[in-house]
Amino acid sequence: MTKDYSPFTPGVPVPVDFFVGRAQEVERLLATTRKSVELGTVQRVFVMGERGIGKSSLCTFAIRVADSQLGVIGLHVFLGGVTTLEEMTRRIFERMLRDSRERPWHESIRRFLGDHVKQVGLFGVTVEFDASQRDLEIAARDFVPALTSLLAQIGDQRKGLLLVLDDINGLAVSREFADWLKSVVDEMATSREALPVTLVLVGLPERRQQIVHGQPSLDRVFDLISIERFAEHEAREFYTRTFARVGSQVTDEALNLLIQYSGGYPAFMHELGDAVFNMDDDGTIDRQDAFAGLVRGAEVIGAKYIEQKIAAAIRSERYKAILTHISREPFGHRFSRKEVVGELPPAEAKVFDNFLRRMRDLGVIRQDLERGPGSYEFTSQLYYLYFWLQTPLEDMSRS
Repeated sequence: MTKDYSPFTPGVPVPVDFFVGRAQEVERLLATTRKSVELGTVQRVFVMGERGIGKSSLCTFAIRVADSQLGVIGLHVFLGGVTTLEEMTRRIFERMLRDSRERPWHESIRRFLGDHVKQVGLFGVTVEFDASQRDLEIAARDFVPALTSLLAQIGDQRKGLLLVLDDINGLAVSREFADWLKSVVDEMATSREALPVTLVLVGLPERRQQIVHGQPSLDRVFDLISIERFAEHEAREFYTRTFARVGSQVTDEALNLLIQYSGGYPAFMHELGDAVFNMDDDGTIDRQDAFAGLVRGAEVIGAKYIEQKIAAAIRSERYKAILTHISREPFGHRFSRKEVVGELPPAEAKVFDNFLRRMRDLGVIRQDLERGPGSYEFTSQLYYLYFWLQTPLEDMSRS
């Protein structure tokens, strides 16, 4: 059987046409944007969740809907590697410029940015926002007046702005960014002119904590949208629709295996789905295809998502045995020393305290303060799900 392409997109935001689930979260973001447009006021949202949980995909989908249904400019600005306000500002205006190229308001944005618009590329088909360091400093400082002026110029074409600042790892640790954010929020809130802007930050929960640490008053400023794992029915819909797009049939048994072992985690759902799809050679995905794909997918997940220092630390067979034991129900991603030691064979129980110290040092687990002394939890469900995935696959290989 010849295959054109895999319908899964591991490691990147989901294409809009493939997006499923998250109905409540999308509606919350759209309702906030709608409120901003109708009242002419700034709204603030922080979309947070673990790495690979689907934050960027949700925002991409919401932007597409907001553009078509609410008539706003939707900008999804990725700030990976950005550590300064000047580079952040440059990327925002460059994204605004590039995303508008085929839209009626492009010329208005070009005029607004003036001499800073530059044609680049072999045939001059790409544009960029080319400004000096001094001009970028001014743009960052005068960010709110700039947005106010721009929205006034295109008010007959677009009703507002949905600005998503994604991948803020480098900025979140900066006190300068926290101060800038507080200043921008205050300036927007006290503006005498209508300012229909929805400002969305996207990041890990700890990034929000870092920002709040730099500016404690920001703790109350942002509405929170927390992205959790998919429910079983959402995972079922995802796999059913995704396989159907390329004409692949999937048996109930294979589908149930994918749902169970992906744990509702989007990053794993795509990795495992992609691996299973590539193992199939007849257009019908059965238990054998699913098993082979799960084994291959687990290898890919380990290479992509588990740091090498952690992979090296768990090469010990005793440590592996402990991890796979912890990752079995009923302990879940939380466990207590007493529970685990009581179930371990003597050889593993003997090295368990060494194991705990090593995993804490590597950042894999931490003390669970809610449950008290002797209780622990995985710092990321990615770690827990990866180790949990190993055990059932080993069991299946022996069956």
